[in-house]
Amino acid sequence: MKYIKYSKYVPNPFDDLSSEDLMRLLQDYLLESGYNNSYSNLFQMDPEHTMENLHRALLEALHREGKIPQDLLDELLNQAKNYRDSKLSEMMDQLLERLSEEGYVTISPPNSNPGEIEQPRAGGMLGQEGQARFELTDKALDFLGFKTLKDLLGSLGKSSFGRHDTRELATGVEADGSSRKYEFGDTLNLDVNATLLSSIQRNGLRVPLELEYNDLQVRQCEYQSSCATVLMLDCSHSMILYGEDRFTPAKKVAMALTHLIRTQFPGDTLHLVLFHDTAEEMPLSELARVKVGPYYTNTREGLRLAQRILSRQKKDMRQIVMITDGKPSALTLEDGRIYKNAFGLDPLVISETLHEVARCRRSGILINTFMLASDYGLVSFIQKVTEICKGKAYFTTPYTLGQYLLMDYMQKKVKHIH
Repeated sequence: MKYIKYSKYVPNPFDDLSSEDLMRLLQDYLLESGYNNSYSNLFQMDPEHTMENLHRALLEALHREGKIPQDLLDELLNQAKNYRDSKLSEMMDQLLERLSEEGYVTISPPNSNPGEIEQPRAGGMLGQEGQARFELTDKALDFLGFKTLKDLLGSLGKSSFGRHDTRELATGVEADGSSRKYEFGDTLNLDVNATLLSSIQRNGLRVPLELEYNDLQVRQCEYQSSCATVLMLDCSHSMILYGEDRFTPAKKVAMALTHLIRTQFPGDTLHLVLFHDTAEEMPLSELARVKVGPYYTNTREGLRLAQRILSRQKKDMRQIVMITDGKPSALTLEDGRIYKNAFGLDPLVISETLHEVARCRRSGILINTFMLASDYGLVSFIQKVTEICKGKAYFTTPYTLGQYLLMDYMQKKVKHIH
């Protein structure tokens, strides 16, 4: 005979937390940029990608938000040495399993070859050996981008945005202007009333109406441009110096901009370039994982790579958005060697960087610079950059960077087209 054993139902205190709530709690941890890590272990570990540290981060976030019941906290204090065997530890593992089941993270088993050493890469770190690791999925990155964009737009007091408006009138789907005669190449967005009226004025009111080519009238709407953008992100050492993490806010803004373009400006393109000792193009899907490193600032190499990317784009607008806080302090020489000057504002480095800015101007590429520092020497350099390329310079803080950048992007007028 089959027996069924019944027990008292014990509610889980975390049942009311959705996966989205968990991602919000982990947002700062998942987007952390190396500010809290010492460079002595830069090429030995990557604590953000181990399940043990993800477990700890979730526990700390829940405790910080006051979501852990007192009885579980008392149990944790009494069994601190045996935490992994506690009920709270089991609940944390269940929450992480939920994130995996719903597609926000993928969990990888421990490295099967402990003696195998991974190679470091710019903008990233390595993982600990012998530990289970996790990776953020595209679904998680999309959620984090949406969350960041929503927070930034909320601070601006805006709820929705359209496409890039200009002062030009053209034929399109949205009719905002007066009608005019159809010309070859126009979108056939007919103004039916004006077309029929033209035929009646020519032949009188009779049936059937005889329409001719000259009777066709089309509605005009505001011309909406497309834009190709390269986001240049400084990941040199200075982005986390002086007691302030400047890289994490910059990375969040980049994720918000990515989500904004994908959802509101589908005709636009966005590419990411990290510049440090050299420069490299980074897939947008890797944006949340990039980190600062013990690098110098090779602004010229970043501009050269950005130009090569934009040269392949056939858009009305081509622009470079550069987020930095440091003076150019490195230069790639003709023979491939990297010339470095830790003090910055080296005459050779500055002159070559300004020459590259002038090349951008001649190619019709606009450069908008968002500075996270305001010392005198840097202000003078940025003023020269904006004077050469006819762009804009914004001296912001990590707290206002997102507002300035998003407002500049969404309110941009295509003045240089005329």
